[in-house]
Amino acid sequence: QVQLVESGGGLVQAGGSLRLSCAASGLTFSRYAMGWFRQAPGKEREFVATIRWTRSTYYPDSAKGRFTISRDNAENTVYLQMNSLKPEDTAVYYCAAAYDNGDYYRARSYDYWGQGTQVTVSS
Repeated sequence: QVQLVESGGGLVQAGGSLRLSCAASGLTFSRYAMGWFRQAPGKEREFVATIRWTRSTYYPDSAKGRFTISRDNAENTVYLQMNSLKPEDTAVYYCAAAYDNGDYYRARSYDYWGQGTQVTVSS
């Protein structure tokens, strides 16, 4: 059974930082691209970051320069370091794993999903 377990969400003031973790099990972690998405109420699920098995990383403009995705294959864990947080970053953040070579920025490209963790950024 594939399982992605997220942690690290919470409440933070604007300008602050959070570090999200996602521990994966039940899959050959190093073979998968990992990604982070977020979704606010009434909004579409939005691409946040991805890291490929080659360690290449990609970010949308909204995250570039503020967010950093990394992975520790020995620990089967992917991280999202979020700095300079803004109120508009408030959302449920989801960890995802992708085996296929699909479009990294599309949620449909990912095969497995975590339960989501709430990130709330106050003014």
